Amino acid sequence: MIARPATSSTLREINLRTVFDMIRAQAPVSRAEIARRSGISKPTVSALLQDLLDLGLVEETVRDELGPTYGALFFAPRPQAAHVLALDLGARHLRGAVADLEGHILLRRDAPVEGLNAAQMVDVARKLAEELTTEAGLDRLAHAAVGVPGVVDRREGGDGRIWQALNIPGLDGFQAAEQFSRALGVPVTVENDIHLAALGEQHRGCGREVESFCFLSVGTGTGAGLVLDGRLHRGFAGAAGELDCALDPDAVEEQDPCADALLAYASRLLPEALSLGTEGLFDLARSGDEKALAVVDEEARRVAGYLAPVAAVADVELVVLGGGIGLNGDLLLGRVRERLDARLPYPPRVEVSALGDAAVLAGAVSVATRQALEQILSARFDGPAHHRP
Repeated sequence: MIARPATSSTLREINLRTVFDMIRAQAPVSRAEIARRSGISKPTVSALLQDLLDLGLVEETVRDELGPTYGALFFAPRPQAAHVLALDLGARHLRGAVADLEGHILLRRDAPVEGLNAAQMVDVARKLAEELTTEAGLDRLAHAAVGVPGVVDRREGGDGRIWQALNIPGLDGFQAAEQFSRALGVPVTVENDIHLAALGEQHRGCGREVESFCFLSVGTGTGAGLVLDGRLHRGFAGAAGELDCALDPDAVEEQDPCADALLAYASRLLPEALSLGTEGLFDLARSGDEKALAVVDEEARRVAGYLAPVAAVADVELVVLGGGIGLNGDLLLGRVRERLDARLPYPPRVEVSALGDAAVLAGAVSVATRQALEQILSARFDGPAHHRP
């Protein structure tokens, strides 16, 4: 591909993003500090700051701790410049949240959706978005990000349909982005839910201080999200982390750590396991029941069996456990670490998600705010002037 030469417009856009990123990272910051730290001339910085003020992305502020500043102006992000919607689509619950442009969640609500098909869930999402928007006192939303179970087809020529989504009726083959966008009335980004959970941990949780880590969700199903060298790794088809596909079909019952497989194993030791469910089973183990503890040991073996190949190939520094089963860190962490230590020359650190059941929402917020910002900047450089909201 032949690269196009930079124009004054593209250079201005690059400088605008540089200045805005600096304000977001170091606010409140003065015009002089921005010029000194960025290497951009003061007149250019002044013009760029006026652009950001016109777009509504920043606002003038003060730094009281400095005392008299003799007329120096300081700048900070303006979070209310845009608002976004985050959705986490599950078999039992649809989780929703609205957030400002800086990613601060203003309001969150969960809606029951068990037994509903994909089209019905879209309608629930529309009603939930209306409730959240109204109660948060918002006039409109700029973008929405939706986390879905399954692979979002990203291959060249693909149309973004969802595949390998078997726990929600009608979701397999569903054109989610188109349907959600039509119902919500805003641009929509659809992403695999575990990929979003990994992004959530990267921005708000355990993954903030590392470059490469794996988020492993173990619950109704099992899936992984990989952040490598600071970037989400989706793979060429968007299917990176679909670890179930790697299981030996003749040995699934002995390898799968998901809830149904674990309960099937547990019922051989504890006839009441199916009625207890995984939550009751782990509570029984906490009480010291030897058979329940044996089930926990087996679960740790299965989780480590999933993680070991990923850690050996990607050499990740950290593993974050999430999902309904994975969040039982008091029982699982030590056992999983012990098995990884025995199998790998350089085992990763293993932690439990810092975000709990909000990991997918946190990732969806980060994606939606990034897209909303792109829309505002694109309106400045590619379309009609964007007026301050």
